[in-house]
Amino acid sequence: MSKPILMDFFAEWCGPCKMQTPILNELKNLMGDSVEIKKIDVDQNMELAVKYGIQVVPTLVIEKDGKVEHRLEGVTPLETLKAFLEKLI
Repeated sequence: MSKPILMDFFAEWCGPCKMQTPILNELKNLMGDSVEIKKIDVDQNMELAVKYGIQVVPTLVIEKDGKVEHRLEGVTPLETLKAFLEKLI
């Protein structure tokens, strides 16, 4: 089984996205290599944003083994993300 992937769909111009970034950095420090975090700029990756039906930024999509496990819109707290991811490790 693969490790969970957290995709952060964001935009450079998005204020809440800038608030999410330090939370994700702290999450990466806490969880290390047990989770993969990918930042995806929706303005640069429109095809991927359309594939995942992104309508709001930030949107966080958590996948495991190619299946979407969770989808969170807006700024999501560290403890919430950690709890979702720990169940998938």
